[in-house]
Amino acid sequence: METDTEPKGLPEGPFVGLPAFSQLVRDALECAEREGWPEMVWSDATFSQWPLAEKALTDSLQAWARNGRKLVLLARRFEEIQRYQARFVTWRIRWDHIVTCRICKTVDEADFPSALWSPHWLMQRLDLVRSTGVATRDAQRRVLLRQQLDEMLHQSSPGFPASTLGL
Repeated sequence: METDTEPKGLPEGPFVGLPAFSQLVRDALECAEREGWPEMVWSDATFSQWPLAEKALTDSLQAWARNGRKLVLLARRFEEIQRYQARFVTWRIRWDHIVTCRICKTVDEADFPSALWSPHWLMQRLDLVRSTGVATRDAQRRVLLRQQLDEMLHQSSPGFPASTLGL
C-alpha cells in the first residue's frame, strides 16, 4: 500500500542501459519537484553520463529548488560537469546556497557509487559499463546506501565551487 510520502509514478526494479538510466534521473527530478522532496544526494565518479546538460532537467531542478531544499553532489572529480554540462553549471551557480559539492578521492573511480538517493526512493547503477542497476523504495537499501554515502562524505573535501574568487 502506498502512503503519501512514497514517490508516485517512479518505477521500482532493475533497469538496463544508459537511456533507461537517464530517464530515471529525469523522472526522479520531476517527482522531486512535484512532491517537494527536501533533500537529494547524487553520487557518481564524474557525472559524465548523467543528462545534466538537458534543458528539461535544469527546468525540473529550477522548479524543485527553493529555500529549505538541499542537493548534495559527491564525485571523485567534477571536471566533466564543468567542461560539458554548462546548463547545469549555470543553474548550480544560481542555487549555490542549496547545493553542496564534495570530492572523495579515497574511493576508486571503478568502485564509486553512481546513485540518486532521496529519503523515499533511490536509483543506483550497479554496472557502470552496461549502465544497469536498480530503482527501489526499499527502506533497508536506502539506509545502507545513505550510510555508504555519509561515510564517503565524511572522507571528502569541498569541490566544484560556484565561483572562483581571485585577489
